[in-house]
Amino acid sequence: MEQLKFVNHRIDEYALQVTYDPATDSGKVIFNLTLIKEEDRSYAVDIIHQSHKAGICVSDRMLIADAGEQIGERTIPKGYCGIVTMCSITLDAILLRNGIPINPIGGGLLEIKDHVPRRFTSLIRYDATTIDPTQVMIDHGSTGISGVIQFGKGSILANIRESHMEAEPLLFEILDLFGTVGFTGILDVGSPNRSMFGVPVTTNYQGIVMIGGANPVAAFIESGRWAETTAMKGLIPVSRLVHIDDIE
Repeated sequence: MEQLKFVNHRIDEYALQVTYDPATDSGKVIFNLTLIKEEDRSYAVDIIHQSHKAGICVSDRMLIADAGEQIGERTIPKGYCGIVTMCSITLDAILLRNGIPINPIGGGLLEIKDHVPRRFTSLIRYDATTIDPTQVMIDHGSTGISGVIQFGKGSILANIRESHMEAEPLLFEILDLFGTVGFTGILDVGSPNRSMFGVPVTTNYQGIVMIGGANPVAAFIESGRWAETTAMKGLIPVSRLVHIDDIE
């Protein structure tokens, strides 16, 4: 019988498989996959553009796959299309592969007021769940992303990890590289030994908070339209993703 696997262990496994290098902007990244009905495609594209403009996308690249297209181990069925977003856990994998001591803490809902992140209102720890927290929040209808897009007020998907303070110079070097290639989901890096948005960090560590990769999808689901979403679905070459501005 196959044993249950907690999310923090899945992150460690992906860290060994992710090959993305921000210096060359090439390699494989972790992706989330959402199936929607083909008839809702235009609405989804509009929401994606709005989310990007509002600054709540983890990356400036994603993909809308057509029916029959193979995404990882999944073939998009007839009558549907697939929204492929880059998972923010890709950052954790890159940091771990570069020798930065890091502990992925968890994911949840981050309250936004006046376009400014305030605090986590809920958080699920990665070492205490076998289901990605992002998926839990979406399935429970807990997000308030439409309000953030329209009025700068609501709740978005976000996650937090902690990095040892001695690795801070290398950490910022890698984060700067991510910024140059459109990986724009980094919300804030905290000071050592200081909590972030209400979440405590370990002594001699500092927190790093990122936007969740599935925010555009969650905004789409808030409209009441059907969708089937799976977080941390697998790995995909970053070259298959396209710039959001080019998605139609």
